[in-house]
Amino acid sequence: MIKRMLKKMFLLIFVLALSCSKDSIFIPNEEAIVIIPLEKCENGFAGEYPCNDYDLLAHIPFEIIDDTPGIIGTAGNDCWGWTDPLDNKEYALMGSNKGITFIDITNPTDVVILGTLPTRTVSSSWRDVKVHNSVAYIVSEAANHGMQVFNLEKLRDVANPPIEFQSDFDYTDFGSAHNIVINESENYVYPVGTSRNGTYKGGPLFINVQDPLNPVDEGGFINYSHDAQVVTYNGPDTEHVGKEILIGSNEIEVVIVDITDKSNPIKLSSISYTNVEYTHQGWFTEDFKYFILGDELDELRKGINTRSVILDFTDLDNPLHHFDYLGNSAAIDHNGYVKGNTYYQANYTAGVRMLDLSNIENKSISEIGYFDTYPENDNSAFNGVWNVYPYFPSGNIIISDINRGFFVIRKSGS
Repeated sequence: MIKRMLKKMFLLIFVLALSCSKDSIFIPNEEAIVIIPLEKCENGFAGEYPCNDYDLLAHIPFEIIDDTPGIIGTAGNDCWGWTDPLDNKEYALMGSNKGITFIDITNPTDVVILGTLPTRTVSSSWRDVKVHNSVAYIVSEAANHGMQVFNLEKLRDVANPPIEFQSDFDYTDFGSAHNIVINESENYVYPVGTSRNGTYKGGPLFINVQDPLNPVDEGGFINYSHDAQVVTYNGPDTEHVGKEILIGSNEIEVVIVDITDKSNPIKLSSISYTNVEYTHQGWFTEDFKYFILGDELDELRKGINTRSVILDFTDLDNPLHHFDYLGNSAAIDHNGYVKGNTYYQANYTAGVRMLDLSNIENKSISEIGYFDTYPENDNSAFNGVWNVYPYFPSGNIIISDINRGFFVIRKSGS
């Protein structure tokens, strides 16, 4: 324990030294930045963290900064990202039990904690955030939290960070919510996992945010969703091209709903699978042909290795089970996202696993990289990585870890 504490103190001093000596980071041509990893992935480790082909660029542990004005909290949950369309600066939105912390990661070896938007009511282990048109929408399972609306453009000019931010609008037509979903091509946000006693029994709510500071309730769909993805469909099922399709991960099944007409959502189909324990979250491949699903409790209750259930959505009215992919450990899969042919899987105690999808049609997925922020073990337990966000144009990848805070990683050599 003492050795680990000393190592963390050394890492903090190293980060501070980099922050105070930008000549060691920037080359004379100010249009480019030299990225010096905090720890390179060498011989299977980046410092204390097991890895394969991904370097550690930055780490902000909870215990170091919890007493600062830019409070990040004491336990991590969701994270998301925002790339400023004006100057391409990159910002991380790190969720915790106490709020959302905003971090400038444009130079990931010289990150700047800008401040925190505190929870609207009380602390909660569950908080979720998504971004649309430079506005963040934040929900939580904290009692009576509703949805916080925050204009991210305020991050451009923070004079003396870290500071405590205030929301620009609080939407209170619902109380708590487990998650929030956004289809970035439409002006709607979809809180899910609200009260089971509400009008829509915890199903997705349809909230029009064309005017971000004046959200408008446009109904919902009755069917409890723990998480969901909403897309403007452009896949192989020509009958539904151009329609807005919601894929709900609904505890015991996946439900496909046409929500193009918010006043008349139409359930197209549903599908379950063997050894269902808790249908948690899933994501389309970029061609909209396959849906990669995670069941959050099957590893724990069935004693199997990390399982990803691959569903064939070639026909949205008749989805099929394609195959199951089993990982290398008993760790529990949580959230996963697709970018290109890579699936980035937040895998709790096993960290983030990068899976190659290029041969998914032939029922083959292979692991091509990982970064494990929880080196103690890979057990079936709710420790380690909650979420990963891989969509920054630079290649920076952010990780929110329940126990160890905030990480920035990047593919080695990139």
